[in-house]
This record gives sequence, C-alpha cells and structure tokens, in this order.
Amino acid sequence: MLPTTAEKRLERLPILSAQGKRINGLFNLMKCDSLWDDALNRVARNKGAETPGVDGITFKDLGPEKLGRLKTRVFSNVYRPHPVRRVHIPKSNGKTRPLGIPTVEDRLVQEVVRSVLERSYEPVFSQHSHGFRPGRSCHTALENIKCTWSGMKWFVDVDIVGFFDNIDHGILLGLLRKRIDDDKFIDLIRRMLKAGFVEDWKHNPTYSGTPQGGVVSPLLANIYLHELDEYMGTVQAGFKGKLRSAPPEYWRLTGRIQHRWKRIHRLRAEGHGDDPAIDADLRDIEAAHAQRDALPARDPFDPNFRRLRYCRYADDFLIGIIGSKQDAQEVMVQVRDFLTTHLKLRMSEEKSKIVKATDGARFLGYDVVTYTAACRRQITRNGRAYTARSTADVLQLQVPWKKVAKFCADKEYGDWEGMRGAPRLPLIHCQDAEIVMAYNAEIRGFAGYYALAKDVRKKLNKLAAMWSRSLGLTLGRKHKCSAAKVFERLKCGRDYVVRYQVKGKPKSVRLWRQQDPLGRVNPLAAVDNLPNTAVFVNRQTRSILETFVRDRCEVCDAKNVDCETHTIRYLANVSGRTVASLTPTTHTHSRIYVCAPCLADLRSRRSTVQGLLLRLSGEPDALKGARPVRRELRLESALKSAVCDDGRGKA
Repeated sequence: MLPTTAEKRLERLPILSAQGKRINGLFNLMKCDSLWDDALNRVARNKGAETPGVDGITFKDLGPEKLGRLKTRVFSNVYRPHPVRRVHIPKSNGKTRPLGIPTVEDRLVQEVVRSVLERSYEPVFSQHSHGFRPGRSCHTALENIKCTWSGMKWFVDVDIVGFFDNIDHGILLGLLRKRIDDDKFIDLIRRMLKAGFVEDWKHNPTYSGTPQGGVVSPLLANIYLHELDEYMGTVQAGFKGKLRSAPPEYWRLTGRIQHRWKRIHRLRAEGHGDDPAIDADLRDIEAAHAQRDALPARDPFDPNFRRLRYCRYADDFLIGIIGSKQDAQEVMVQVRDFLTTHLKLRMSEEKSKIVKATDGARFLGYDVVTYTAACRRQITRNGRAYTARSTADVLQLQVPWKKVAKFCADKEYGDWEGMRGAPRLPLIHCQDAEIVMAYNAEIRGFAGYYALAKDVRKKLNKLAAMWSRSLGLTLGRKHKCSAAKVFERLKCGRDYVVRYQVKGKPKSVRLWRQQDPLGRVNPLAAVDNLPNTAVFVNRQTRSILETFVRDRCEVCDAKNVDCETHTIRYLANVSGRTVASLTPTTHTHSRIYVCAPCLADLRSRRSTVQGLLLRLSGEPDALKGARPVRRELRLESALKSAVCDDGRGKA
C-alpha cells in the first residue's frame, strides 16, 4: 500500500467507524511508516521508556536495524510477543497492584496497534466514558458530574473485583470482531493477550486479563466496558418523567396570594388607598407566604419523575438516581446481572453500596455530595424583583480530609494532628532552589488536582501551614538557623523568593502561595529581576540545577555540546548505609557530565571496569581497602585516562 493511500485510509477510519461499518485492512495499514515513527516518538517520551522488560533492553538499544527487523517479523507473521515482567507496586490501602512491563519491541508494536484501534473506536465511544481517552481526564468526568448531576437523591457506587485481571479474552476478541473484519489484526491482539508474564524468574501463562502497564491495555479495557456504557444508555432511557407533580396546597396558597394582590391593586386604583381591607389583605398575604414557604413547590419524591446519571473513568463508575431507594436497588441488581452474564465480571458485595446523595460518595478521590442551602436570593424578572428560594440538592465536589492528611504524611511534612512541622533530612543537601521547587511541585500538584472542589481553599489552609513549616525547618536545618530566620531572609515584598544563577544570569523561584490561581501555575516558573534579598551560600559543588547548564564533557573536554548525567555509584548498590548518610556523597560526587559518545562508551565499559583498571594502573592491591564510593571514583578516573582525544573511548 502506497504511503499516500495509507494516510488517506487512516484519515477515513473515524468516518467509517461512525457510520457503523465493519473495518477491514487494519493489518496492512500497520505498514504505514508514519504510524511507526509516531509510535516511537510517543513511547520514547514516556517516563518508563528506560524501564527494561524481560530481555533487559531499553530504547537506547533500539536502532534502525532492529526496528527494521521487528517490522519484518510482524508483517511476515512470525512475531511473537514476549511475556511481561511483573512487578508489584503499593496501593493506598496497603495492598499491592500487579504491574506488567512489556519489552521495548512489544511496547512499540502495542503503540501501533493502539493508534489504529483508537482511530476506529474513538468516534463510537460513549460520552460518559472519560478514562484513557484523548481530550478527556479525571477533571472532565468530575466537571460533567458537577454541572449535570444536581437533584440526585441516591448514589450507586459499584466496585468491580480485579477488573484488569479478569477480562475474558474470548469476549474481548468477540467484541473486536463486531467492528473489525481483519483476522490477522485480531490474531496479533490475541497473541499479545496470551503472552503470559514472568514473576520470580518463572513464566506463567495468562488465561484472562490484560496486563496493567501495557500500552494497549487501557484501550482494550475501554472497548470491553463500552458494552456497559451502551447498556446503561438503555437503562437511562427507561427513567422518564417530564415534570414533577405540584402539591395542591402549594398552588392553592399561590392562587390565594395572587387574588389578594389583584384586589389590593384594584382598590388602590379606585382611590381607596386607606381602605382597611387593604391592610387585612396584606396580613393575609404575609401569612400565606409563611405557609407556602414551608411547602415544596414540586414533589421531590414524585414516583412518575425519575432520572439516571452515569459516569465512568476506566473501571470506576458512579450512578446517580433521582427517584426512590427501590429504584436505586433495582439499578444495582441490573448492573450486577449484566456484568456477570455478559462480561463475566464480578461485583464486590463488600465495596459496592447505595448511599444517600446528602451523605456523599467517593469518586476519583473527590467526595460527591448534594446539599440544600437555607438562604434565599433576589432575582429580577420582567422588571420586577422577587425573592427566590435556593435550589435544592445542589451537587458539590469536596476534598476528603483523609486525602489531605494522607498527603501530609506521605510527604513527611510533620505531625498532622499536632500541627508540628518536621524537616525532610534527605533534602537538606540540595540547593535552596531545588528544595523550593520540590516543595512547590508537590503542593501545586495536590491543589491543582482538587481545584474543582468547592472547599479546596478551606482544606488547603491547614495543609499550607504544615507545608510552610516543613519547608522552613528544612532550609533552617540546612543553614543551621531557625525557620523564622529563614523566612526573614527569603522575604521579598509580599513574596518569599530564592535566587540562583543559570549561565551567569540571575534567576529566582518564588514560594507557592495559597492565593495563587489553582491549576494554572507552572511548578518550575522562575521570577527574574527581583531584589537580591534572599541569597544563601550553597555548599554543594554540584547540583541538579547544573544539569541544565552543563555544556562541557568531563571526559573528552568537548565544549558547547549537549551533555547527559552519568551516575558513578547507585544508591541501590550500596548496602549497610542509610539514605541520609549517602545523600551528600551521591548528590555532590557521584555524577559526571558527558557527551553522548562518551556516555555510550562508559556504559559499554561498566562491566569491564575492574579489568581496565588493573591493566592501566597496575595497582590491584590498592583497591582492596578502599571505601565503596572512593573505589568507584578511582575506577572512573581510570576510565577517563583511557579515553582518547577524539572522545570515542579507544584505549
């Protein structure tokens, strides 16, 4: 297939999918070079690009020749995915979550498959699905709930047991065949699902599920739960009712008030402004208003008026009900039966529950709750002023106190209950700007995620106090002074600023303030041209900030080149010492900055450093009693002496 023909075919995939047609020729479309180029760029930019799979290969080892051979194996139908490397990451509840790490080649193939699938399925996905989709996120799901879920009476919170591990392969492949007419493409996905995983050096086959950590797994999960989205659409259509019924007593009092006002206006128009009947009617109107205010304008529990709202982010979804508790129970039973019968998934009886909307439900880290304010508001309609009631059952998003306390504990800001800050000892060997940037990034990330909450400012008050105390104590421990003295030195007008230099130019970083716009501030934004009132003497000889300004290779002495950091001694390789004791050494003496050719040479020689030192220095016994870090430094010195003038490392 010609490149231009493939590009046009890729552009038409969303149109064909939206028309409901089965799509064929997807396997041949994978031969388009632009798909592989985009996949390589996208996966290489990922934070886990340097994490190896079971073969130990990273993206730096993937050259044009290997990429060409990979394409040949895929299109000749001899490509077989490797099993993923399984690791366990901790969860917030103390348990662990299995994470599968594919190899570099498998990640690249999965990204190409994902790109083709996304073009085919994105036009047909439900508007209620927000997880792992372009242009959608947790905030879009929460914004949808915030804007359209007012008036809810019940929340149905459903939890699926081990969703990613229990996806049925047969059902998933059957769902793919409903929209894709390409056996080769579906067979490639089947081989990815059946690749298995390696844990504790043992290969285990997979009979169900998609590995969390796989590139294509989130999209396959959305395809699987798209059936649930469509089913909830049919259930939602069954919740009807145009308008709530009105209580007869409410409208009887309303008619009475209107009748009294008409009589008052007629008497005043006829010139009987002093008629005692007017005063009697005004008193009657006031009494009728008092009686009517105690009644609802519409029946909030009208059995003929029902509504259902539904929102899903990956396998987390929430259902809102306007109706009776029996309606909520019926919906919960229907969802459980559909998951069990059609998707072979099991609903957790312990975690799934029905709660009152006024009590709130937890969704995506927020508390979703409704409230009714007791205040009234003034409105103007047709030139006349009215006193209107506040809307009942208004939905709010709130920040859970437990999330705030847990964040404070995870970041080690201090004692949350006693409001006593604590210094973070591993950071005291960093430069002042690095410490402030780290603290700013943490608090801005938390505040930015919870920016949609109604009470975010209130909840941040206490957290900001703990954050400020911990930052002041950390800088105070670094400079051997009190926190009050630290903030006195950092004071710059109404802000607190730390100054540093980049290539001889002064730069400044400002401490985060609670008055800053939530979610709109760059965590690493620097403020220039501020008075030099917040300068500390930095004792480090090398810092992370210097990685942005280093333009000279420390091995071949080449200037004006892009340099990278080469770690001499990893913390994981040093046993018997605490992190706090290792931080000064690793921060100031365990890295060198080298150009790309020298970095490749150093990495290739790491396994033969000992032999190189023996051959060059002739001092094998001198290393026996050396300290571990000192020993590594001498090994690196030997490597430096072995590099030729051209920087290619030919000894």
